[in-house]
Order: sequence, then C-alpha cells, then structure tokens
Amino acid sequence: MKPLNKYIDHTLLKPTATQSDIKQLCKEAIEYNFFSVCLNSCFVVLAKTELKNSNVKVCTVVGFPLGAMESNSKAYEAQTAIENGADEIDMVINIGYLKSKFYKGVLNDIKKVKKATGNKVLKVILETCDLTDEEIIKACQLCVEAKADFVKTSTGFSKSGAHLDAVKIMKETVKDKAKIKASGGIRDYETAKQFVDLGVHRLGVSAGIAIMNGETSTSDY
Repeated sequence: MKPLNKYIDHTLLKPTATQSDIKQLCKEAIEYNFFSVCLNSCFVVLAKTELKNSNVKVCTVVGFPLGAMESNSKAYEAQTAIENGADEIDMVINIGYLKSKFYKGVLNDIKKVKKATGNKVLKVILETCDLTDEEIIKACQLCVEAKADFVKTSTGFSKSGAHLDAVKIMKETVKDKAKIKASGGIRDYETAKQFVDLGVHRLGVSAGIAIMNGETSTSDY
C-alpha cells in the first residue's frame, strides 16, 4: 500500500471558493504531498501556476455536479481544461439518461469526453446514492466500454457520498479494467483506510489534512 497521502485528491469544489482559497489548497497539497488538487475548472490556470515546482497534479471537474449538460459542452469543457493545464478530468455521468435506460446516450457522453481528454486521466462520477445496485453495475460497464480510467462514487453534492457497499459493487464490476475513486463524506483516517483496504485507488476529500493528522473534519464535502 502507498502512503495514504498519495491516494488523496485534495478537494475544494464549493462555489464560494476564492482565489486565495485555491492558493491555500495548493500550498497544503504541496506540504502534505497529496496526489492532486481537485477544483473547479476556472481555477486550473491558477492551480497550475501555484503547483509548478511540485509533483502535485491538477484535477478538475466537468459537467459538475448534475451531469445533465449536453455532451458537446462537456467535451469542450474537458478540452479547455486540458489546454489550461489539467492533468485529470472528473466528469459526471448523465444520470437521467442512465435511469431512462438510454445507454447509447450515456456511452456517447463518456466517449466524447474521453476523446477530448486524450491521454489524460478520465474519472467518471456515478453519483451512486441516486442509483440502484443494477444501475451502478450498468454504469460501470458503460464506463469500461468507453475506456474511462476510473469510476468514481460521488460528487459530494447529492444526498450522500461514498459507501463501502457501492464500492464493492463497482470493484466487482470493473475488476482490473478501471480504477476506483471514492469521494464524498470521507472525513477521518479510519474511514479513509477502510476504502483503501477495499481497493480504491484514489480518495476525493476536502478533509485530507484532518485525515493525515488523525482528526475528524466537519467539512460538507
């Protein structure tokens, strides 16, 4: 197992985040040697500048947090983020399409963003709290078919975040064909360790510092 800090995407996605907040996020990510910072796409250029002398990656979100944007808009957002310096893209799946059983639409949505992302890492957010077990399985199958690099549990902006049972289903479905990111509601070391022990490859948390210090965060994300 890698050191826990190298699983962490140090996250700040609140709409009230300021430039000063993002600079602080980057400073913390460098200090704790987190894998990446995860932020809204308007801050990619700023984060890339702040992190230029470090190994910390820049991750940004696309179609966030609803996933209901038109596919070409998602692809353009992803392409622009990559051009601005993003190393990884976390896109939200089209949940309405999935629930409508419009699987071709879900697949094409992911494929368009994957094409725009090129050789950069693409993670697909399923929002598992809004899905049945069967829908989680189908979503994972579509992500694998679209050649996404990761399946991700949650945005952190719906009714709940990551759950171990959902991650188990995701892991059983994707096997070794995609990696798993757990995000939303992970606020302490023990919970983070449970997900890592289950086999997740990345943790999306705003509580990274609290986790590394053995404390419990009260953050919403």
